[in-house]
Amino acid sequence: MTEIIETQNTDNIDNLSAEQLISWINSRRSVSNLTEPAPSHENIRAAIGCAATAPDHKQLKPWRFIVTEGDARHAFGRALLAAAEATADRDGETLSEKEQQKTANLPLRAPVIITVVTKMEAHKKVPPFEQMLSAGAAVQNLILALKAQGFSSIWRTGLLCNEPAVKEYFEVGADDYVVGFIYTGSSPRDKSARKPVDIEPLTRFEL
Repeated sequence: MTEIIETQNTDNIDNLSAEQLISWINSRRSVSNLTEPAPSHENIRAAIGCAATAPDHKQLKPWRFIVTEGDARHAFGRALLAAAEATADRDGETLSEKEQQKTANLPLRAPVIITVVTKMEAHKKVPPFEQMLSAGAAVQNLILALKAQGFSSIWRTGLLCNEPAVKEYFEVGADDYVVGFIYTGSSPRDKSARKPVDIEPLTRFEL
């Protein structure tokens, strides 16, 4: 069974200097090889508390978090397989047995998956794109909060994430979206250093 967690604020006091905090954020990496130990429910609730501090115009809370672990990952895998088979059928194709098994086993790549979905509402001052961006900001906060607690993660989506079978599994409405599967756990190997990003071509100052 999946568990839908309602958001709650979590106050954290960080003793890092501004320079240390910026360096720490710059060290974030996506890690695909994830194993036990997994974040506990307490760790996950703390991370979701941080996710819930994302910019949120009019405080609509246009996001929800669904935690999948243990045997529930197999049920998630079956939903992905149903989506893949429907997509293949639509394209006049058939999945091989190997492709079926690979798709069904996708959720087994981490001990815990936190699925972030939108829960948007009509509001004259908050268009849908703002609510979608808020969900993306919540994902980034979630990932950083998991990192702060010593866990690695990777933000996955893929072509199947908003197929009907997957949206139905997570009870996502027709006008809402799955914005990310956050695979999380521990990494058995050291993460390589991130290469510095040249921000000059990406930035413009207007004086």
